[in-house]
Amino acid sequence: MTDDRLYFRQLLAGRDFALSNPVAGQMVNFVYLIGDKVSRQCMVVDPAWSIKDLLDLVAQDDMQITGALATHYHADHVGGNLMGACNVEGIAELLEHVQVPVHCQKDEAQWISRSTGVEADDLQTHDSGDEVFVGDLPIRLIHTPGHTPGSQCFLVGDRLVAGDTLFLEGCGPTDLPGDNSEELYRSLHQRLSKLTDDTILYPGHLYSSDSQATMGETRSNNHVFQVSSLEDWLRFMP
Repeated sequence: MTDDRLYFRQLLAGRDFALSNPVAGQMVNFVYLIGDKVSRQCMVVDPAWSIKDLLDLVAQDDMQITGALATHYHADHVGGNLMGACNVEGIAELLEHVQVPVHCQKDEAQWISRSTGVEADDLQTHDSGDEVFVGDLPIRLIHTPGHTPGSQCFLVGDRLVAGDTLFLEGCGPTDLPGDNSEELYRSLHQRLSKLTDDTILYPGHLYSSDSQATMGETRSNNHVFQVSSLEDWLRFMP
């Protein structure tokens, strides 16, 4: 895959879109646009907070949304009730504007439906290792359970969109329904360990001064990779 053909945008809620929503600014979610510059097709990763703003940005770039990718079911990523604080726009509102498949990991589908109200027929479920195409460009889906049962990351070329599985500093917590600390350890230390050092990590939130880093830098600097055993991990993240 060549960067000449890849369309890739990292958008920060409260800065690049949803500017008038103070909660979006506090949550500092990233939304990603991944597309093929030749076909002008793109997919939106974790559409939330302001669907109109996202659609406008896609239109300004002369691209067309042909699908959505969901990293996991939490409301700040796919919409729904945010722990009683507010209702977040997400994939349900996206589908009111464009009828496109929403790609999710099969273990996450019931959680997404419950969280967003989207029908199961609107969700296209996948196994780890599946590929979806945007135009002629493949996006590989990597199941990384732990933060939620069906959390998944997306690998496009040398770029990893990681949702809340992995941040530049730390990782997603395991204190909500469906979370599993042992699985998160395996996702970080076994599943994502297969990625090369020059793979670029793009997280689901801006929880650090930088918005991206290589996996080599992340493995060297992020404390979650300094834990050498599952036993130690469970003391660190029970």
